[in-house]
Amino acid sequence: MARIVGINLPPNKRVEIGLTYIFGIGRKTSGKILGELGINKDKRVKDLSVQEVEKIKVAIESDYRTEGPLRRDIVANIKRLKDIRSYRGVRHSLHLPVRGQRTRTNSRTARGNVRRTMGSGKRPAAKKT
Repeated sequence: MARIVGINLPPNKRVEIGLTYIFGIGRKTSGKILGELGINKDKRVKDLSVQEVEKIKVAIESDYRTEGPLRRDIVANIKRLKDIRSYRGVRHSLHLPVRGQRTRTNSRTARGNVRRTMGSGKRPAAKKT
């Protein structure tokens, strides 16, 4: 079983897809890494030799920020935006969409699945005694 940066890669997946299980590495980055190292993208993770796994591990650890450090950077960046009270920071604080999406009809989960409907405007008639 290939273990890279603390992540067990799924053995039956292609190497290109298996590397995307590492936080911070997507399809494009995994293809770039494998291209630089000269490893076939269509090879299965279980078919990788120990030397190939080591080459991938060294390439990722030396050139890319992944897993824990990347997560810490993302959290620190969001905290900085909140601290300087930027528009994006305020949106993060209020748990609303940050990137300009509309909130009138969408983003129900961001707003807590609040559904407000307008009634007909009529008040219920008072009960006669």
